[in-house]
Amino acid sequence: MKERQLKELLYEQVARIGKALSSPKRLELLELLAQGEKTVDALTRESGGDVKLVSAHLKALREARLVEVRREGRFMVYRASGADVGALLATLRDVAESHLVELRVALAQLVDAEAQLTGVSRETLLEQARRGEVLVLDVRPETEYRSAHLPYARSMPLDELEHHLNALSVDVPIVAYCRGPFCLMSEQAVGLLRARGFRAARIEDGVNEWLAHGLPVEHLEDAAASDPESSN
Repeated sequence: MKERQLKELLYEQVARIGKALSSPKRLELLELLAQGEKTVDALTRESGGDVKLVSAHLKALREARLVEVRREGRFMVYRASGADVGALLATLRDVAESHLVELRVALAQLVDAEAQLTGVSRETLLEQARRGEVLVLDVRPETEYRSAHLPYARSMPLDELEHHLNALSVDVPIVAYCRGPFCLMSEQAVGLLRARGFRAARIEDGVNEWLAHGLPVEHLEDAAASDPESSN
């Protein structure tokens, strides 16, 4: 094979990923799958799509090897094919935000700037959480928390938050996160917490952003293994 033909083949293979990511709906589905395994029905419900269209998008993502599927009874369960897929999404979004003023304007309209945690690096937040100086709340569904979560984070899904406020201390600042910059669950959680007298803020990061910046995440079994009381 001639050198020019080989180069064209190489770029063509890389372009398969670009083509798979060229649909807004496929990006959303991939973002959801990067949080953990989901059925077609769950993806359809959470993305507000049509089941046939969602299935077609999943087929395209599968052909690009970005997602995998397994059968569980009568359900087909999809997942991202690796942690690098979520990191790719986070990097793609960072590049888009750096270069597209339209995206920055839309983000400013989507999220209340007053709800954002500012002036604290990821590394500092991690150390504060380790020392118990802040409580990091994961407000995604528990299944997503079990798949992967930020270190020292506590699972408290948004739809259960109001019923568990008495388990939280007003003396410890709370930092909430969910699925990343486009996710509003953490902002809704902050609004609820502040209305009840808690000091709360949100971070844009989710698990994918954490991984993209080379920071650790935990799985439920990892957290249990590191907790000496878990074996008692």
